[in-house]
Amino acid sequence: MALDPDRVSTVTFDSYSTLVDVEAAEAALADRVADPEPVSRLWRSRSLAYTFVANAVDAYQPFYEVNRDALTYALAAHGVDLSDAERDEILAVYHELEVFDDVRDAIRRLRDAGYDCYVLSNGDPEMLASLVDHADIADLIEDAISADEVETFKPDAEIYRHGAARTGTPIDEVVHTTAGWFDVLGARHAGMRAAWVDRKGTPWEPFGGDPDVTVETLHELADLLGA
Repeated sequence: MALDPDRVSTVTFDSYSTLVDVEAAEAALADRVADPEPVSRLWRSRSLAYTFVANAVDAYQPFYEVNRDALTYALAAHGVDLSDAERDEILAVYHELEVFDDVRDAIRRLRDAGYDCYVLSNGDPEMLASLVDHADIADLIEDAISADEVETFKPDAEIYRHGAARTGTPIDEVVHTTAGWFDVLGARHAGMRAAWVDRKGTPWEPFGGDPDVTVETLHELADLLGA
């Protein structure tokens, strides 16, 4: 299904890997881990895996705690022994991850064109508040909507339906914008339209359907929506 600007009134944005670069978390490991890159990759993959399992076995906990557990596992799997204080210092990087260059200007373009813009994320409220502040988009978005409000993670349909309800927008008039393939499928399954942000030229997952549109940058999405 192609993205029809005439049928979109609200744009929601995922946070991690869409607005901010989670790969920047590797830098927080560099002073404590001899080879930080594989630890960082395992940390991120386990964090996502835990959210999927939490949905399946009703074991929700705020994303910061999920992320802590994932970091603990990634360090242990690579034989790295750090204190609780050191792990907390590494985790704190999620409050100040590097913001992609296009974020503020592209969201401003969409807002100025009449679209209501929101963040819709697995992050808990404190994480999202710091992300919005660090990305300098508080004046451009209407609100940040957290999985914590429904205690379920993406790609469960409930979080997208809740997000649409919080925006006051019919769900089929929302385009969810995300770098996560599973987030695309979750949004579309729930009734939203979905824009996949592929900043790295990676292949689309051959499973479960396609995004409504694929863009390399948020400016490209703004172009497509006539902003």
